[in-house]
Amino acid sequence: MQYLLTPYNQAKESFAWWEGAFNEQQLNWLQQQARSSQHKAGVGGGGSGGVDPNIRRSAINWMPNNNETQWVFETLGHVVSSLNAQFFGFDLTGFGEQIQLTNYDGSEQGMYGWHVDMGPHTTSPCRKLSIVVQLSDPVEYEGGVLELQPNGKDVVKMRKQRGLVVAFPSWTLHQVTPVTQGSRQSLVAWISGPPFK
Repeated sequence: MQYLLTPYNQAKESFAWWEGAFNEQQLNWLQQQARSSQHKAGVGGGGSGGVDPNIRRSAINWMPNNNETQWVFETLGHVVSSLNAQFFGFDLTGFGEQIQLTNYDGSEQGMYGWHVDMGPHTTSPCRKLSIVVQLSDPVEYEGGVLELQPNGKDVVKMRKQRGLVVAFPSWTLHQVTPVTQGSRQSLVAWISGPPFK
């Protein structure tokens, strides 16, 4: 069963979340895919730029939309459609990129410093909504908190909950704090649309 929860505020600089989109078996599969990530994450260029461990320390895999993974895109598409209709009201066209699976390892203090998902390197397609799904159970790691600055100044910490889907405009400043023990896996997707006017 899916639950729609109250957003931070009703303005477009807000965020919203959704519980229960994926069942335990689906989360286990997604988490295993993220755990097996082997590519060091870059910064800039849509995450495929140069590696800078002062800004980002994680490993990533990319998930294309195919017969094996179509259910992931369909499930997230339903969640995004509902959240966008109620809270954001963006003109969206869908997934403009593959889904990213990320592994933050405590042995290297895995993290991703403050950043936004929009920028010169992401003009085509135009990212409008960022989606983060927490795949790890909170008992599996320490640190690794997803933090947002929805109004550009106040820091809001997302609660650690396995399966929680968080959606926010891609211009929102956000970070993942260092994982100090264990490892944290997440799924990240970007929903695109025509450029903002």
